Amino acid sequence: MKLLYANDQPGEHAPSWYAATSSIAALPSLETHLQTEVCIVGAGFTGLAAALELRSQGIECVVLEAHRVGWGASGRNGGQLGTGFNMDQQELEALLGQSMAHSLWDISEQAKRWILENTKRHNIDIDYQPGIVYAQHRKRFLAPLHNYCSHLKQHYGYEDMSPLGADDIRAHVNGQGYFGGAVDRGAGHIHPLKLCHGLAKAAMENGATILEKSEVLQIHRRPGSQMQRVVTATGSVLCERVVVATNGYVDALDERMHKRMMPINNFIVVTEPLGELAEELLPENEAVADSRFVVNYYRRVAGDRILFGGGENYSYRFPQHIAPLVRKAMLGVFPSLGDTRVDYAWGGTLAITRNRLPFIGEISPQRYAAGGYSGHGVALACIYGKALADHMAGNSELFDVLSQLPNTAFPGGVRSRPALLAMAMTGYSWLDKW
Repeated sequence: MKLLYANDQPGEHAPSWYAATSSIAALPSLETHLQTEVCIVGAGFTGLAAALELRSQGIECVVLEAHRVGWGASGRNGGQLGTGFNMDQQELEALLGQSMAHSLWDISEQAKRWILENTKRHNIDIDYQPGIVYAQHRKRFLAPLHNYCSHLKQHYGYEDMSPLGADDIRAHVNGQGYFGGAVDRGAGHIHPLKLCHGLAKAAMENGATILEKSEVLQIHRRPGSQMQRVVTATGSVLCERVVVATNGYVDALDERMHKRMMPINNFIVVTEPLGELAEELLPENEAVADSRFVVNYYRRVAGDRILFGGGENYSYRFPQHIAPLVRKAMLGVFPSLGDTRVDYAWGGTLAITRNRLPFIGEISPQRYAAGGYSGHGVALACIYGKALADHMAGNSELFDVLSQLPNTAFPGGVRSRPALLAMAMTGYSWLDKW
């Protein structure tokens, strides 16, 4: 069973609030044989950023998308444009050393700037709102987080992250079960599908070809040639280089990447309009992510609706009824929403790596891949796409740093790994109760 078809209607966006509030004209499918310099597989953040950057450097490219632009995690996620990687700077320093940790910090800051600068340059409205609150559900988590705010200020010159005590956090999150936290005003939240559509439009205006409903079935190298052929059911693309930018949907396309990245499903609901209650619950219109192992993340959208994400599973299939799963988590934070109608509910598939650090590399001669953003893909996926494009244009500064990150395969075979992961994640989730 391919994840591409396990849970969704072929060629149709998920029934999300994002899809209901953004639109882009359908693009044609590949129905012929093309030739180009670079073929990109996947029209999410990574692939679209790579296409835009390639064209800005005069390199021809074709993007093939199995469904629709932004169809996967890029167009379904929580919309949090966060700071850094999944592993914090102190952890990176311990694992990789001071110099590498600082290089990664600089890249993560560049990632946020890349999005905001390109949305301004190409006139893309992504509904940007500043601020992410990190809410702590255990008192013992407060001191380390507050120390981390000081660490970022002292060692990285980052003054946008401020500690919040028990009284302070209520001015940001009027929910229950939090003992304090921190607010990052250098981060923010966006409409991710609008970003996908805007990047696609900008790339096409700069000469990129993007084709939808064009699932890649095979990639092979011509005997005795440096050229590669990317094959769909109705056509093919002959190219010099290939970028595999499918992230959580890599399972059927490249076994080497499948070993490094594990798909995980996550679920989101959006409430009916709440009027003044929405502002009472989230007065500063910031996004929130809490400290649970299975993270609750939420924010206001359209002014007075609450978008709430929570719950994971580790099988290919989404649960039959998504809304009750997420509602349970939502009411744990906002019990006043008990009678609130859910207008939208959807699931999506992201990818994690074993150590939660993304992968980028040349997986075979002139064939590149990136993914495994582990919940930080809104910012990182775009800068990883730029890193791939820059590398192919002869500037490997970003690529050389990011490709040094350690990344090992998950244990077990392809069939057994989901079961092993499910057992491990279930065990970790019990930590939320302690």
